[in-house]
Amino acid sequence: MTDIYQRNNLFSVDVLVAVITGGATGIGLMMTKALASNGAKRIYIIGRRKDKLEEAASHNPSVIIPVVGDVTSKDTLKEIAARVESEIGYIHLLICNSGAMGPATGLNNKNVSIAEYATAAMNQSWDAVASTFDINVTAVLFTAYAFLELLDKGNKNPVASKTKSQILVTGSIAGFSKQPNQSMAYKASKAAVLHIAKNSSSELWPFDIRCNALAPGLFPSELATSLISHATMDPREEGAFDKSYIPAERTGDEEDMAGAILFLTSRAGAYLNGNVLLIDGGRLNIMPNSY
Repeated sequence: MTDIYQRNNLFSVDVLVAVITGGATGIGLMMTKALASNGAKRIYIIGRRKDKLEEAASHNPSVIIPVVGDVTSKDTLKEIAARVESEIGYIHLLICNSGAMGPATGLNNKNVSIAEYATAAMNQSWDAVASTFDINVTAVLFTAYAFLELLDKGNKNPVASKTKSQILVTGSIAGFSKQPNQSMAYKASKAAVLHIAKNSSSELWPFDIRCNALAPGLFPSELATSLISHATMDPREEGAFDKSYIPAERTGDEEDMAGAILFLTSRAGAYLNGNVLLIDGGRLNIMPNSY
């Protein structure tokens, strides 16, 4: 008789089929490697940079399939979904992970006049703000829509853990942050995408498709470079930061993200729907927030 309490049963992702946008770098690559190392059958990773995609796929080329594509293009999303359908026919997991940092004023609001602040704010590029929302919000919506039917088919081709198909959205603690002097566009876009995840769980439960979200803090990635460059050592090592910056004194690392993704995508997390998992080493605790 199967022991339901064994970790190999609780956290199994055997034969899982996944699509991950932005799966070749940063947090997305950590997710890709975690699933590929633990029994996933096929992982399609979508991104714009062919070299990064191929480098990521080289870690497990029989499982990880690189797909060059722009998630802000509906036609491209349809084409990729059609390719996945023709090659394997279904997916169990869609991770909407692609993201972009937004423009900011670059000012400390405590040290400038309202005129200076207003001028700097208005000097931000309209297109740059709109692009932040295109990538972080609109693309998430249409990526989810493009793969809904394949997620439905995934429920008819169950994984070993018998979990329901799932959309997983990568948000950020920025979606809860009220910290001044940061990109308003980025924070607002991440608040929006977390709300999309919650609302999608309400919209899609009649189809047995779940939707959950991750809200990571600082992890080594291209987006986080400017925020962790002052580390006194490897930013993933405890002691790299003062407790007043990150209570855990380090960024998240590969094991932190792997543990989170295996929990969310296995039997262990099968009862979650509409959940936002905060994974930030306590950073949100030391900034004004709406969590």
